Amino acid sequence: MNIKDILEKNELTKEDLVTLMKIDNPTDLDLLFKKAYEVKAKYVGRKVYYRGLIEISNVCIKNCKYCGIRRDNHKVERFSMNKDEIMQAVKWIYDNNYGSIALQSGERQDSEFVDFIEDIIREIKKLSNGKLGITLSLGEQSYETYKRWFDAGAHRYLLRIESTNENIFKHIHPQDKKHEFQVRKRCLEFLRDIGYQVGTGVMIGMPNQTEEDLVNDILFYKDMKIDMIGMGPYILHKDTPLGQEWEDIVPTTEKRVELGLKMIAITRIFLKDVNIAATTALQGLDPLGREKGLLAGANILMPTATLQDYKGKYLLYDNKPGIDDSVERAKALLDEKVKSVGDEIVYGEWGDSPYFKRKNS
Repeated sequence: MNIKDILEKNELTKEDLVTLMKIDNPTDLDLLFKKAYEVKAKYVGRKVYYRGLIEISNVCIKNCKYCGIRRDNHKVERFSMNKDEIMQAVKWIYDNNYGSIALQSGERQDSEFVDFIEDIIREIKKLSNGKLGITLSLGEQSYETYKRWFDAGAHRYLLRIESTNENIFKHIHPQDKKHEFQVRKRCLEFLRDIGYQVGTGVMIGMPNQTEEDLVNDILFYKDMKIDMIGMGPYILHKDTPLGQEWEDIVPTTEKRVELGLKMIAITRIFLKDVNIAATTALQGLDPLGREKGLLAGANILMPTATLQDYKGKYLLYDNKPGIDDSVERAKALLDEKVKSVGDEIVYGEWGDSPYFKRKNS
């Protein structure tokens, strides 16, 4: 069966997905991306929602072997924004009518941090009269912690699985009780049971990762009833074990960008009405990466609103784009990118996952 015939099917099999993931010519890639954009237009609209991203701390108890802010990277200048600094960024996001914010940090599980986040969530709700949607991306926590933050007013949570191939997962994490695949998966189940809109995602284009691995990631999204997807191409960080181990064997930049766009497109075609982000990592490898992501089916962007003093210290990977831009310039550039694609920026709305609404109706 040729690519055009597969794209016209109502239901795709795993074999269909693998065939699409193995597309290796411009003509079929163009067919794939155009189909994904058609599905996006039909099920979520030609609309883009912003999540104002505040990276509140790069302090982390985890030691993931790919991550620039891993615990044992002693070259990192650590920071933690205080309440006033976070609320300054929140106010900018609210005043610019983004509709939603996302709080992200290195992982901590101590009671001081848990209390602090709960307080910040309540302050955000208070400042915005309940109008700002709140996404958290704060790593693995207990059921009780997730529930406290949900009860305080957070309603979306992003926890990336990174890879559903457990051998790859083990390779990119230390082999200890703090870095277990089943713990990560159970946290996603906690979040779903509590009532969050649940987000996850993977790193794309790692050495030894196959097309079937990536298809299995997409099937995992479906099986876990995931509402929103945040995934991007793998980018090295020179001060990490994998940045050094994989320096000479990582797939080419072009290949990782292509795989990243394929993942967005195939996920959109297969899952239809979930929210999918065009990540900063795409732009990190391709100056037009986020525009291409939108044209491949993405509908969420997460422009950073981290204070200028800290943006250059929150580096999960090398050569992160936009760290010298002011929040005003970052917004202006992103507005231009979205308009160049022909999508509409939707201000003042949460932009909840249509899939989440449908499955809970």
